[in-house]
Amino acid sequence: MSKNKYTIYHNPRCSKSREALGILEEEGAEIEIIKYLQDIPTEEQLLLLLSKLHLKPFDIVRKGEKLYKEEYKNLTLNDHEWIKVMMENPKLIERPIVVKGNKAIIGRPPSLVKEL
Repeated sequence: MSKNKYTIYHNPRCSKSREALGILEEEGAEIEIIKYLQDIPTEEQLLLLLSKLHLKPFDIVRKGEKLYKEEYKNLTLNDHEWIKVMMENPKLIERPIVVKGNKAIIGRPPSLVKEL
């Protein structure tokens, strides 16, 4: 990994997110940490993240979350509606998401961060 700047959408309570952050720190990377549960991404930020991930909004929804299972599992929503759901319920956003330049990955497993 080079010493370029990385941005991590981080949840400190998530072991996978902490592990991905640790990998970046071990490499001496310059890191911007966004605690997305408090600093909720805007619609524009989510759209930019999705374009860097090459994914659709539904692809980054945490389907194992109780909230998803109870309120959203049986709904058919379009991309715009899923973005609104994630903005209203940021804990449904998959984590961690690590960005470097025009590329992004979901750090599951955290070792994927090394490929970025």
